[in-house]
Amino acid sequence: MSYSTTNYQTAPTSPNPYVSRKLNNIEEARMMKEKRNNWTKMYHKTLKGLEAMIDVQKQVKNMMKIAVETNIMITEMEDTILKASVNN
Repeated sequence: MSYSTTNYQTAPTSPNPYVSRKLNNIEEARMMKEKRNNWTKMYHKTLKGLEAMIDVQKQVKNMMKIAVETNIMITEMEDTILKASVNN
């Protein structure tokens, strides 16, 4: 099967002109697929790690809020105790 252009004809370089020569080699195609799968696995593993870090950061942020609230409550209690001791 040949393809015609303006003034000359060209023959495809592989059985399927839309697939490069490199992909026509089934072993190389398998290796490329395996490499892509490895990268995909690494990508998802990295995403899970990032999600875990984000969760930890949220927990730390919540703990800091609780610590600030507790500190405010303790300060208010100290003020109340000091006022009570001064009044008595």
